[in-house]
Amino acid sequence: MTRPRIFVTRRIPEKGLEMVQSLAPDYEIEVWQDPLPPAYEVLLQKIRGVTGLYCLLTDKIDANLMDAGGPQVKVISQMAVGFDNIDIPAATARGIPVGNTPGVLTDTTADFAWALLMSAARRIVEGDKFTRAGKWQTWGPIDFLGPDISGATLGIIGFGRIGQGVAKRAQGFDMRVLYYDTQRYPEAEQKYGAQSVDLNTLLHESDFVTLHTVLSKETYHLMDDARLKLMKRSGILINTARGPIVDPAALYRALANGTIAYAALDVTEPEPIKPDDPLLTLDNIIIAPHIASASFQTRNKMATMAAANLIAGLKGERLPNCVNPQVYK
Repeated sequence: MTRPRIFVTRRIPEKGLEMVQSLAPDYEIEVWQDPLPPAYEVLLQKIRGVTGLYCLLTDKIDANLMDAGGPQVKVISQMAVGFDNIDIPAATARGIPVGNTPGVLTDTTADFAWALLMSAARRIVEGDKFTRAGKWQTWGPIDFLGPDISGATLGIIGFGRIGQGVAKRAQGFDMRVLYYDTQRYPEAEQKYGAQSVDLNTLLHESDFVTLHTVLSKETYHLMDDARLKLMKRSGILINTARGPIVDPAALYRALANGTIAYAALDVTEPEPIKPDDPLLTLDNIIIAPHIASASFQTRNKMATMAAANLIAGLKGERLPNCVNPQVYK
């Protein structure tokens, strides 16, 4: 008798992998071993006959792929908070619950947003490159000057868990905190001293603008030429959300022309960024390879949460963290 199959689209942290492998020998388990994600055409082949899919945000999971999997697909479990790579309505229409890993990376991502903010403000990456190049000859009174963080105005676009985590950390720097979101958070406003404002006001008044909104039709290229021009010329933009929230061509123009002073990104469009992208020619930008959640504790927790979703789905139980709970109605 053929065993039901599970396909894991990448090597994952050990604790999560152990949970998945505990399903053997009842299930045939295949883990994609290449460090790069499987191409879409490969996924189309691998998903055929699969009962459970454990995927990452680098995998495109659309209706065509689900249909290629067949009617026996019981669960799609993603090791990520975001799920814009998955066609959720298509999954719901096919009765497939989709799992994600919310909440687990709030503090880790907020910490990293602050790491980028401080590195950009104090030009740490530039200074490191300068030192490694053997250019450091003496202490310079006007070298690598940047803005103060303490007492500055921080603008947060998207005031969910991570945005509020960033605001919490801003209290230690006596910052004025503004936020823009489609909804109000009165309790968080009081707790973190944050003020809800419209987007134009936030961009005009903030010294630092940090992005923590979801990617949607409304937020695609939210930061375009017009909105970047609303920022202060001394302004610094941080993005740890999703790359396409920022128009990369507009960002290049803004940085090259001095419309804004600096940017620090953990995500890009496209991702990974191409080696010949003009943004890489600029000194006033930091680009990290999507590592905001890359702590040992957080990645292990994400892996085990995704494994728990997978196992629940295979057993026909409700997923602990389900993106489309309407499938259970």
